Amino acid sequence: MKPKTTTIRQKVAIPAAPEQVYAVFMDAKKHSEVTGSKATCNPVVGGKFTAWDEYISGRNLELEKGKKIVQEWVTTEWPQDYPPSKLELTFNGVNGNTELIMVHSNVPAEQANELEQGWTDFYWKPLKNYFKKRKSPPQ
Repeated sequence: MKPKTTTIRQKVAIPAAPEQVYAVFMDAKKHSEVTGSKATCNPVVGGKFTAWDEYISGRNLELEKGKKIVQEWVTTEWPQDYPPSKLELTFNGVNGNTELIMVHSNVPAEQANELEQGWTDFYWKPLKNYFKKRKSPPQ
């Protein structure tokens, strides 16, 4: 029996340039600053990465600096018989901000709601806060 999968699509505005947002996903130190958890990343096609203290792992399939990231992606809670999902992040500059388009396909259907909320809580909100703090004047 073929595992049931689904696709999650989200679009979010991040108050930073596309190159800056892209860098958060490819630079382990910046990624860790944003999420508050350990990350690793070999920022080349075929390079492996981890995030959230190795809860998430995978490898880079396609990289276009400041424009696009495509990754093979799994979590430690992935069902045993499921293949990796595919994460596509597209970064578009819009009025000094980044319109980030996320398409996360081949996601186990039973985990879709949790992952959909997880993207908002653990990536989009922290990313916005990270860049808002960097733009605000020193006190």
